[in-house]
Amino acid sequence: MKVIYRLCLLLILAGCSSSPLQHLESKDGFAVLPLRNPGEQVADFAGGCFWAMQECMLELKGVHTVVSGYAGGHTQDPDYDSVLSKRTGHAESVRVYYDPKVISYEKLVEAFLYAHDPTQIDGQGPDIGSDYRSIAFYRNKQEYGTILKVIDRVSRDARYPDPIVTELLPVGVFCPAEAEHQDYYAKNPWSGYIRNVSRPKVLKLRKTMPALIKPEYLEGS
Repeated sequence: MKVIYRLCLLLILAGCSSSPLQHLESKDGFAVLPLRNPGEQVADFAGGCFWAMQECMLELKGVHTVVSGYAGGHTQDPDYDSVLSKRTGHAESVRVYYDPKVISYEKLVEAFLYAHDPTQIDGQGPDIGSDYRSIAFYRNKQEYGTILKVIDRVSRDARYPDPIVTELLPVGVFCPAEAEHQDYYAKNPWSGYIRNVSRPKVLKLRKTMPALIKPEYLEGS
């Protein structure tokens, strides 16, 4: 019986594992933002715990790298504990490096809105506070207009009967999070939080936008 139990547990944990590790560079315990490759674009989003959002964005076709970090605040050099205190103004965020020839910024914004609940004010599920708020950061007028267009379209989806409360903010300083928070979803499939809170978000995006998901993630999902 013990052997069967352990086998079942391993199968459950394997089912939670997903993205191969990105092996991001780090310095002084924090991730280092990679340089953009030729033709790459970047986009920043905040949508609740960055463990799930990083995984959701990584699974999209055309996305090469996703870095978890902190953005939207007013203090320098934030870290996990200071952001968690709700006094820095920062939100857990991700920076997405993507190929616009494979996935458009418009589709990236749409995936972001379906990867979390954009109707919840200052929180996501059990995670409550301004550090978990929903934000789409824009770099120019074109991106600003695209975000508004996508929000208008998604707001008519019956899955979101309440108003979308996602903030629109100009891109500011993006501070990479500690190395331990990078690829956290893939590194910690045994975590109760990952299985019960993060994984449902990942599965929701796969189900909602399967055409945008890299095929290896749809097998057995």
